[in-house]
Amino acid sequence: MNKLFSFFIALFTSASASAQIVEQTDSSKVFLIAFVGVIIFFTAYLNSVKLFSWIEDQTFGTRDYVLQKCELLFFDIDPMRVTYILLFLAFGLGSVVMGIFFIFSKYAMGIVMGTVVSFAGWRLPRPFMDYLVAKRIVKYENQMVDALGLLSNGLKAGLSLPQAMGMVVDELPPPVSQEFNLIIQQTKIGVPLNEAFDGLATRMPTEDNDMFVTSVNILRETGGNLAEVFDTIADVIRERVRLKQKVATYLAQGKTQASLISSMPLVMLGYFSGTDPDTKRIMFDTVPGLIVLVIALALTAFGGFVMYKVVQIKV
Repeated sequence: MNKLFSFFIALFTSASASAQIVEQTDSSKVFLIAFVGVIIFFTAYLNSVKLFSWIEDQTFGTRDYVLQKCELLFFDIDPMRVTYILLFLAFGLGSVVMGIFFIFSKYAMGIVMGTVVSFAGWRLPRPFMDYLVAKRIVKYENQMVDALGLLSNGLKAGLSLPQAMGMVVDELPPPVSQEFNLIIQQTKIGVPLNEAFDGLATRMPTEDNDMFVTSVNILRETGGNLAEVFDTIADVIRERVRLKQKVATYLAQGKTQASLISSMPLVMLGYFSGTDPDTKRIMFDTVPGLIVLVIALALTAFGGFVMYKVVQIKV
């Protein structure tokens, strides 16, 4: 009986000591968390102006940037819809990806992939809109030769410049027809023609378009043969396009090599995933493996970007 009583006393004493240790450990954790929280609070407070400015730029600034690019692309979209889309890309899409991984009990990978997708959804809208605008500018530049030919023929037939631009609007597809139609509509509401053309130069900042706008503004003030100037500009653009195609032919091999080198890590990852499942589990089911995988993908993307930049030659 005394031995049993002594056993319970020892067990109670051990439990009490363990509870005190846990309590001290929990208190230390709480103190550490509180200390870090105070530091974060005062840091945010001292930099509150910069912090709120950055938050505004990353939220409303991105929305305004997207709306501005949509205006250049002649996209009519509700600002509130843009806000909802940006919120879904930054938060909703990552949450969906994380939830899918959680369903299959891939918690570590779900957190990593959800974070990556959320970061991509937060950062990609601006580059994506820049890509769409750049693609539109390239398409406009490729239509310049046909547009200048129509303008020259219209002027030779006795039409005025706005009437010749109307021919371009009727005969050619967007974006050149949209840009010229905007100039015509602006002149109808009283905007001076030179200001309307300056707006075109701002929306389409290319050397060929700057040359076209400058020639129109100067010759309208000083007098001159616009049809002949348009033919000359068309010949210059045609020769530049021919030179670009020649350079693109020479660079095709370099671009192919860059694509193959950039894709090799992904190919090898797929190969080893099929032949060595243990390596796959280490890479995809552990936090260190996921970190290494993300770093490897980032470095591969960076290397591909560098090689892409190397083979880009401006003509």
